[in-house]
Amino acid sequence: MPHVVTQSCCADASCVLACPVNCIHPAPGEPGFAEAEMVFIDPGSCVDCGACVTACPVGAIKPHTKLTAAEEPFLALNGEYFVAEPHADRTPLALVPPQRRLTSRAPVRVAIVGAGPAGLYAADELLKHPEVSVDVFDRLPTPHGLARHGVAPDHQTTRQVADLFTAIADQPGFTYRLGVEVGRDISFADLSERYHGVIVAVGASADKRLGIEGEDLPGSTSATDVVGWYNGHPDHRIAPDLDCERVVVVGNGNVALDVARILTTDPDMLAGTDIDLDALAALDSSRVREVVVLGRRGPAQAAFTTPELIGLAALDDVDVLVEDGGVAIESTTTATKVLAELASRRPRPGRRRIVLRFCAQPERILGPDRVTGLEVRRTRLVTVDGAVTAEPTGETEVIEAGLVLRSVGYRGRPLPDLPFDEARGIVPNQSGRVRPGLYVTGWIKRGPTGFIGTNKTCAAETVAQLLDDLDAGEIRSVGAFATPPRRKRAFVRR
Repeated sequence: MPHVVTQSCCADASCVLACPVNCIHPAPGEPGFAEAEMVFIDPGSCVDCGACVTACPVGAIKPHTKLTAAEEPFLALNGEYFVAEPHADRTPLALVPPQRRLTSRAPVRVAIVGAGPAGLYAADELLKHPEVSVDVFDRLPTPHGLARHGVAPDHQTTRQVADLFTAIADQPGFTYRLGVEVGRDISFADLSERYHGVIVAVGASADKRLGIEGEDLPGSTSATDVVGWYNGHPDHRIAPDLDCERVVVVGNGNVALDVARILTTDPDMLAGTDIDLDALAALDSSRVREVVVLGRRGPAQAAFTTPELIGLAALDDVDVLVEDGGVAIESTTTATKVLAELASRRPRPGRRRIVLRFCAQPERILGPDRVTGLEVRRTRLVTVDGAVTAEPTGETEVIEAGLVLRSVGYRGRPLPDLPFDEARGIVPNQSGRVRPGLYVTGWIKRGPTGFIGTNKTCAAETVAQLLDDLDAGEIRSVGAFATPPRRKRAFVRR
């Protein structure tokens, strides 16, 4: 197997286009691409040219001879994919469709609201057309959104995707307008007057609540707040109280694993990362020795991705343990094999630990004036219409803890003067089009699903709608009072 994708790649498909023999799957247009945790390299057709290594923006691809012991499970993960999806019918050529061109060569100005991955991928798609210039607005003084403030600081290679975003911003026709909040400093109506099209890419910044008693006690907060805190997000400057030995994280997705790992990692190991310095100082004086990551269902239904689990299991200074809730772990996939191995481990004295606990549902957060624990109810797994769900049993217990973090998902926030679907937490749209001249991309378009690179395909679909409307004459000319377009270095704030 000449090359292997390791870690959680960004899945933006740069390597797919670079590969001369089309051996990287799933590729854009293939089933499962938008939902895939990562891409995989076919060992039967890879010619070991290394083009994918150069193209990968996060350094996630290695020759199989260079894998570390911790990365060896990615060999099995890669093999499993091609057993299920052999791709024997695929042509051995990377077919790239011809670049679309607009029917009119008149100048076009587009405003993008949100400087995260979704907005910047949209800018990249638009700037393939020399007629188009883009202004990217963001209320924060720095760009890159969750790629800057959501990726764990110890995932340094994933953060390298920022180099790709910097290259996008260096293109002619690109301008940042940072520190400008649309809806406060300028309205969407004003943008519609000044630009041919407006693409909203503000993400889904609100966290979902548990809806249980005690959730508003001091010491109960969201994992989102903690992630923002250790990444230096200006909205999340208040440090969590780490003067306790145990933390419970409710939810078992990738964010929950990130938070558990950062709270238990030796601060000396974090010192060389991009972690916020105030957060590093707080972690250095932290009393936290154990983080319990709680899931309602069983190990096989866990929401975290396999690459994240492999990385967690490879920690050599923290015990990672599994409490399976009485559910036998069938080793049928790489993820369940890793979980079964973790379930066989025993704690070692003196080490911090992360406990992945399954079949436990939060009932209420305890404490007279601040958090002292979490009451949980045991669950059992049942299958309803082919889907595995958890139903509560009569058994309850209390997990003593000084900090409870909810990590059960994100949702979008309503935006001034824009329609909003409260149930789904998105701006209603058809393939990204809200109406001619107004578009959405990213999580505010599709909900909080996918990975950094998923936004590339999502943005391409949205931009296609905007270009269709331009070619069809559905977008009116920019108002006469509009300011002239600025070139790439005007109003740039880094």
